[in-house]
Amino acid sequence: MHIIVCIKQVPDTKHVKLDEKTHTLMREGVESIINPYDLYALEEGLRLKDQFGGKVTVCTMGPPQAESALREAVTYGADEAVLLSDRAFAGADTWATSYTLAKGIEKIGPFDLILCGKQAIDGDTAQVGPGIAERLAVPYVTWVRKIEEIQNGRMRVQRLMDDGYDRLELPLPALLTVVKEINDPRVPSLKGKMRAKTQKIPVYGVKDLEADPDQVGLQGSATQVVKVFPPPRLKERIWIEGTVESQVSQVLEKLNRLKLIP
Repeated sequence: MHIIVCIKQVPDTKHVKLDEKTHTLMREGVESIINPYDLYALEEGLRLKDQFGGKVTVCTMGPPQAESALREAVTYGADEAVLLSDRAFAGADTWATSYTLAKGIEKIGPFDLILCGKQAIDGDTAQVGPGIAERLAVPYVTWVRKIEEIQNGRMRVQRLMDDGYDRLELPLPALLTVVKEINDPRVPSLKGKMRAKTQKIPVYGVKDLEADPDQVGLQGSATQVVKVFPPPRLKERIWIEGTVESQVSQVLEKLNRLKLIP
């Protein structure tokens, strides 16, 4: 069974700040990590490999430094890693990103299953996984919380919903985006750390993928981010201290003053 896991290297959002002049994220000096949701996808891929055999290939699109995320994925147990990196890929929105990743997956070769995290913490669009599936013309299910069964070229999964879950069946090959409820990621192994140091990671650009230059990067993007900004503070915040009883009294007093209590 060949499982491809798409991951993304993202800035650690706990330390990201906004540049007030350029209205863009300040990434310099901010630690980069594997998108947390992608670790659940990787873990599920490794568990399926343990159950059915085969291999797990991780793939990412990004600048050269994204190689470190791929090597980290190898420490967890991934067998192979592929980096899609080219200056032409810069500025890609989800439309262009899904196109590039789909071309990368075609380059990697035949697969049985593609796994992605439900969304990236820097963009929060949850569009890339479904976009890849549409590009490759394979069925997909999003927000998968459990893979119940895989046999005879089909799989049955549970999709997380607000009021429970749906049970769905689909044929392979397919794509799934997973939520954190699906598993608990393992810790990197010493063997994996040693192998990651010498792992050969091929790097593919536009020409290697035989991709249309007009469909990648900023040029191939249907949307652009003009600026990023925090929501404006409409009113001054009020800090309330004291015992619970005192805080409740203060809240009621202020609500009364504002005539918010009849």
